[in-house]
Amino acid sequence: MSEAFPDMSDAFVIAAPAKTNLWLRVLGKRDDGFHEIDTRMVKLGLEDTLRLKWRDDDEVILRCSDSTLPTGEDNLVVKAVRALERHTDKVFSVSIDLEKRIPSGAGLGGGSSDAAAVLRALNEMASLFLPEEELAAVAATIGSDIPFFIYDRPCDCRGRGELVVPVPEREIPPSLPVFLFKPGFEIAASWAYRHWSTSGEYAGFTYAAQSFPWGGMVNDLERPVFEKFPLLGEMKTWLLAQPGVRAALLSGSGSTMLTVLDEGTDATDVTSAALARYGENGWTWSGRTV
Repeated sequence: MSEAFPDMSDAFVIAAPAKTNLWLRVLGKRDDGFHEIDTRMVKLGLEDTLRLKWRDDDEVILRCSDSTLPTGEDNLVVKAVRALERHTDKVFSVSIDLEKRIPSGAGLGGGSSDAAAVLRALNEMASLFLPEEELAAVAATIGSDIPFFIYDRPCDCRGRGELVVPVPEREIPPSLPVFLFKPGFEIAASWAYRHWSTSGEYAGFTYAAQSFPWGGMVNDLERPVFEKFPLLGEMKTWLLAQPGVRAALLSGSGSTMLTVLDEGTDATDVTSAALARYGENGWTWSGRTV
């Protein structure tokens, strides 16, 4: 182990859950270059794990299990520490060990969740006692999806995603059994939004909302994504035809496809069939929304 990284056996441990969008509507492009959206986000039982420990110098040192990810000042985790330092006028010298399970470029919010987890962890470790609303405001200075992860429940997000309203208890959708499939390529959210305004409904695929008691599952970013990656549109059609599947749509900006299963459906069946059809290098996960 590097001398710059301490023993983490007694570190502060926090989970950073993935998210998915039950619906994602793009309402138009704003004057600031971002897009106005209306989305409902829920968390998944899929989680990264972060371990944090105070240091006795002025450094912020990040170590990540995924060697392809940057670990310097351009990582959202480090940016979260810096944002909290600016907000509180304090210095947080900390080592952070990030164990990744959420794939990158997948539309599952892994990097945003990691950043929010660090804000929540430091809030507790440093006894800052910042309320959720204030911590979410700090999160909004780093990225659009990060404020959602400050809260412990499903939320409706508007603006560019930073206007977060927790869903009232009586309206929270039930925990849903889901299956995720990510092919062997990533999609940058910035690319998907940039091409939204010039995309149409690529022929042969369905984009209509899939109705549930708590709302319609629909994703406006499917239009540019399916136009560029028709494999994902074909995958949606195929998933919807599988036994035990209630709904399927792109998760966020992709490239993950989200499938909602009937209660009691064995996810191993659809997992095996999807890997056989779309390649064994695909990433899969099955579990529930939370």
